[in-house]
Amino acid sequence: MRTALLVPILLLTLACGSKLDRRKAEDMIRPAYPVVVPVTVPEKASAEKGTPAFLRLATLKENLDKSGWFESSVKTEGAMETFTFRLKPGAPKAIKAAPQGFSMPAAEAVFVRAIKMEPTREGARVIYEIRLEKPTAQFPLFAAMHQDVRVGQTKPRHATFERKSGAWVLTATDEVFHKAE
Repeated sequence: MRTALLVPILLLTLACGSKLDRRKAEDMIRPAYPVVVPVTVPEKASAEKGTPAFLRLATLKENLDKSGWFESSVKTEGAMETFTFRLKPGAPKAIKAAPQGFSMPAAEAVFVRAIKMEPTREGARVIYEIRLEKPTAQFPLFAAMHQDVRVGQTKPRHATFERKSGAWVLTATDEVFHKAE
């Protein structure tokens, strides 16, 4: 009778004490990818002439004018310039309305691998990499606004895991992009 109770307790103890391994963590993170990396076009934005914000808006206007998908205008008030962007009727359907502007896909970010695992009091924290791939026609616009970004570049992300009912569960990531709809 005593050994009959000892075996389930021993198995439960071993199951609860198991560590999260890299392969299991990757298998739980991977389904959240690929994600769409968007370029955001404000409906209206202002900046002082000569500032970095002004240069970004001027570059945005120049690139959008080349695309033919937006009507853009600039209004000068003293040292401030206000840029206005409006979507033309013939623009691609991939350009969607976003809060205070428009959003269009520039590339995809794909899961690469888990690079570091750290135990925490609640479970584990995993540092993993994503890679920028599959640039779209809007990628030059994205690159003009984010000059330090290149296709093929990797970025770290973080995920947290907790033990729930004897199993590891992915509870959160710090990914800012979302899967395609």
